[in-house]
Amino acid sequence: MNFGETIKTLRLARKQTLRQFCFEFGHDPSNWSKIERGVNPPPKDDATLARWAADLGLTAGTSEWDNFMDLAAVGRGQIPKDLMSDEKLLEKLPVFFRTVRGAELNDEKLDALIETIRGVHSPNED
Repeated sequence: MNFGETIKTLRLARKQTLRQFCFEFGHDPSNWSKIERGVNPPPKDDATLARWAADLGLTAGTSEWDNFMDLAAVGRGQIPKDLMSDEKLLEKLPVFFRTVRGAELNDEKLDALIETIRGVHSPNED
């Protein structure tokens, strides 16, 4: 699910129409609709994203919040800021990109790669 689909799903989970939601939280319905449909990219600044996440009922520090922020970065064609600050990770990304580009990854292979990464990843490792 992309950023636009996510904010639409979260809004609908609140049982609000687009206009109701935008009126309650002071958003422009036309711009919000364009973002939900993927016509416009997610906002760039963290303060706006944090306000939107809160408006949609997300709590800072949760996996749903982190996913929201990650989807916003990807929707803008960026790598999430917290990953960009990890120098060791940044050193490895070009090799990862070249490897993924050179591989024919179907959904099954991509899921297996993700599970492998999850299996060896530990946030406390150097």
